[in-house]
Amino acid sequence: MFSLRSLSLVALFSLTASAFKSQHTHQHLHQRSTNSTASSANITLNPYEYVVVGSGPGGAPLAARLALAGHSVLLIDAGDDHGDDTEVKVPALHVLASEYDPIRWDFFVHHYANESRQARDSKMTYKTADGDFYVGLDPPKGATPLGILYPRTGTLGGCAQHNALITILPHESDWQYIQKITGDDSWAPAKMREYYKKLENAHYLTTDVTGHGFDGWLQTAVTNPVLILQDRKVLSLVIAAATTMGKGLLGKILTTVTGLVEVLALDINNDSPNRDQIDALYQVPLSMKFPDYSRASPRDFVWSVANATNADGSKKYKLDLQLNTLVTKVQFNTTGSVPKATGVEFIVGKSLYRADPRSKSVADSDGTYGSVTATKEVIVSGGTFNTPQILKLSGIGPKAELEKFGIPLIKDLPGVGTNMQDRYEVGIVGNSTSDFDLLKDCTFLNGTDPCLEQWENVPLLKGGYSTNGIALAYPKHSTVADGPHDLYLGGVPAYFSGYFPGYSGPALDKRNIWTWLTLKAHSRNNAGTVNLKSADPRDTPDITFNYFDTGVGGDEDLQAVYEGMKFGIEAFKNLIPLDGSFTRIWPDESITSEEDLKQFCAR
Repeated sequence: MFSLRSLSLVALFSLTASAFKSQHTHQHLHQRSTNSTASSANITLNPYEYVVVGSGPGGAPLAARLALAGHSVLLIDAGDDHGDDTEVKVPALHVLASEYDPIRWDFFVHHYANESRQARDSKMTYKTADGDFYVGLDPPKGATPLGILYPRTGTLGGCAQHNALITILPHESDWQYIQKITGDDSWAPAKMREYYKKLENAHYLTTDVTGHGFDGWLQTAVTNPVLILQDRKVLSLVIAAATTMGKGLLGKILTTVTGLVEVLALDINNDSPNRDQIDALYQVPLSMKFPDYSRASPRDFVWSVANATNADGSKKYKLDLQLNTLVTKVQFNTTGSVPKATGVEFIVGKSLYRADPRSKSVADSDGTYGSVTATKEVIVSGGTFNTPQILKLSGIGPKAELEKFGIPLIKDLPGVGTNMQDRYEVGIVGNSTSDFDLLKDCTFLNGTDPCLEQWENVPLLKGGYSTNGIALAYPKHSTVADGPHDLYLGGVPAYFSGYFPGYSGPALDKRNIWTWLTLKAHSRNNAGTVNLKSADPRDTPDITFNYFDTGVGGDEDLQAVYEGMKFGIEAFKNLIPLDGSFTRIWPDESITSEEDLKQFCAR
């Protein structure tokens, strides 16, 4: 629901390019124009030193930094720019953003390779004979199984344009692991902290400011604590969370903002040596502009660099944005002993990739084919699904798979498209007898919206839309944790039972719903795969995670998720009804035993 997957490390696959001289003079390519040489139905863009594929949290800052260093850079993305759209800018609308047609990419994945087992999931989605979606356990005859919705985006800024804005640093052990397997000491935790300080522009710290940056390109802020104190129902849930973790708060926070801030005073991104070992309640830092209380993201950074001008109005940096452009393969020079990337091939056009729901109205013949040369490097930063797909379409991957689709082999690398890892995510949902005061007047853009009017027009206290809705975070050790805490628990006033087409409707339909979220970090499962469905670059890949017993470390991961679910159940029970109590509605209250809860989770 909250697209927290953006918290994961974005891996960049860098391909060294050979030097290549072009007879074309260099011209800048802007988002709104195409400067190139054209021959009949295809175009050849002028060369760049660096070609970056994918404008998300990995590709966008990299492209901007390369340009600031004086290099010529082309940043390519299959989507276009919607950074100024209301659905994207307003923090509380991130759920709507994940199903906002202009940026939405719908991937359908399998948690299990066995179709019969996958069909036990109530969120299993099918395509009916008339082209509609069916979600549930009893699909109509002739329906084609698709899988479980996994929301992604196709837009400038990538998934940082629809995520929940949460900005939490990885554990030091994550950096140490990458440092170890690569042998590259620049990944050391202390050095990665310096990179964080360089990118951050923090607006939420009042005491200990060590380990933070204050003039970077990514603004960070927290929800105004006044909003929590103004809603007694939210306040009661914060107290319930503290009670469940064994920390009594009732006398401390009922009256003043100062008291609440003292309770949530710890900074989850602090740089203390024991930061990754402390189980505590925190406010959640958000990638949010202050005092605007609007989304901040890498899109802002790369857009500002690409559109920067000199005093005379000329373009300042050699960074161009090629949007609405689907990269189909990386080009290689194979004359030497080691293949070298020389550029990419692409198709220009809107909604070409079939994860885009608007692609149904796009003909297979639509789009203009083209290519561009990189004289230094091609950098593929397409994300966990699209990077291995592009590599395989380019001839890099398992030999047998490429031969199956008639793709010429450049390099047999069986690891491409394997070792995929993700976290598990489960919600415990309850409803109350009354609405949250903070949201009772909000319509989430359905007609006249007083909350949007307040967010747009009130300069200081912008109301419920100035937050992502996640009131707190509780990093916690499960009984099977190996090192740092392996659970992230939090709560949000929305309904989340999982992802399916149209899930944002019931998520935001009522104002008396609360979900306790369990996110299982450090999953032991690395058995996920991304395989080609065809050699057509417009097709989405075949994505299978191989959950729990069908993957690696399933028993331990399931135990940890169960313990997170129990926290949510107990938090509802421990609630002091300052403004009404909550009744659990998902999973049903009849599901109570450890065995039943684990079976429910594993479906």
